[in-house]
Amino acid sequence: MAKQKKAPRPKAQTPKGFRDYFGAEVTQRTEMLHAIAGVYHRYGFEALESAAVETVEALGKFLPDVDRPNEGVFAWQEFDEKDNGDWMALRYDLTAPLARVYAQHRNDLPTPYRRFAMGPVWRNEKPGPGRYRQFYQCDADTVGTASMAADAEICMMLSDVLETVGIPRGDYLVRVNNRKVLNGVLEAMGLAADDPKRDDVLRTIDKFDKVGEAGVRQLLTKGRLDASGAYIDGVELSDEQAEPVLAFLTSKAADAAGTLDNLRAAVGDSKVGAEGIAELEQIGELLAAGGYGPDRIEIDPSVVRGLGYYTGPVYEAELTFEILDDKGRKRQFGSVAGGGRYDDLVKRFTGQEVPATGLSIGVDRLLAALREKGRITADPKGPVVVTVMDKKRMADYQAMVAELRNAGIRAEVYLGNPKNFGNQLKYADKRNSPIAVIEGGDEKEKGMVQIKDLILGAKIAESATLEEWKERPSQFEVPRDQLVAKVREILDGQDQ
Repeated sequence: MAKQKKAPRPKAQTPKGFRDYFGAEVTQRTEMLHAIAGVYHRYGFEALESAAVETVEALGKFLPDVDRPNEGVFAWQEFDEKDNGDWMALRYDLTAPLARVYAQHRNDLPTPYRRFAMGPVWRNEKPGPGRYRQFYQCDADTVGTASMAADAEICMMLSDVLETVGIPRGDYLVRVNNRKVLNGVLEAMGLAADDPKRDDVLRTIDKFDKVGEAGVRQLLTKGRLDASGAYIDGVELSDEQAEPVLAFLTSKAADAAGTLDNLRAAVGDSKVGAEGIAELEQIGELLAAGGYGPDRIEIDPSVVRGLGYYTGPVYEAELTFEILDDKGRKRQFGSVAGGGRYDDLVKRFTGQEVPATGLSIGVDRLLAALREKGRITADPKGPVVVTVMDKKRMADYQAMVAELRNAGIRAEVYLGNPKNFGNQLKYADKRNSPIAVIEGGDEKEKGMVQIKDLILGAKIAESATLEEWKERPSQFEVPRDQLVAKVREILDGQDQ
């Protein structure tokens, strides 16, 4: 009889496009989300937790640049003997589930309905460096009002969020545009609502940040060579037709009034364009009344992301401080949040247009920005470690750690093999522990404990002379009943 082959062991590796998050990163994200939630709550928004799984039918076709409902998402069909089971999918954002929730529960919800949501979303897209198939989003939306006050409030709240989490004024800018103004520009160009060139123009406008005014002009007309030397076909508009788009993209002036005047010239006699400009003007007035000046929020027609998705005001939060890219070149950090008005999303369920507006914050991007600004450290402090010098005296060590915890100090007893004391200190180092507590037999007899400042000790070992080492001891012997007080004193000193 042939020997049965053993089944191969499974590979211990994450699926392609996914990653694991460990203690420090999870803690940093949790603390940041808690701070953001505090701002949302202060503005009167209520938390919502919806299911991670939706029907494909409910998710619809609102994933940008995707034609089929289940393209770009992780989808599967539920088992059914007649093969009629529902198609299900992991949510790809937090907005599509909101539309379903509002349509389903609208009779029980207040109008307007103001909600915020935070959590992971999933995209079945090709992964790349820094681009994962699972990531966190942090949204806030107002559903059920067409008032521009809702849009202005979202912009104010976004500004407050950035300052609350540690991005100082002057290092960010919330920029506002309006899709209706662009519709007016398209009308001024002579492109009807059903003209297929409208989508080509929108795609070209979206490249403004990359190719600039000259590049957009070429792409709107005859085409251009890209950086690789490949020729990209143009939209084949005349120079006269292309002019309103370029006037729109470059209409930002020294102040809001000048920008709005330039936009009026760009949209010509378009009624919808004039409506969009009036909305921007109203938002500007509301922002000024709230004390939010152009140093925090400004009207900027060059904001073009999402113009194919949104139906009115569009906003984007950009961090303006410089960082070094992978090649050591200076560049601005860039966008960390965006949003806008989307009045068509709920209509899929109800048949009636329901106005809505909201924002979404890129959690990982904002965390990276806070690290760049030094607002959070890559390795936050671990717990105080109470070492074990005698396994038979574990109760004594547990009593110490209980006192520290009861005083609000994060602490743990070393639970590995205590035979090698050096391994205990290596463990504390790997945990990034600020302090180690030591009580051997001699200390126990004298009623004393040794408290080792691990952070100061590391600094001294790195650079201090023998004389400096003697003057700045990193290990202290204190009476047992002063354990908590001394630990707190050292921790407070480390935070200064």
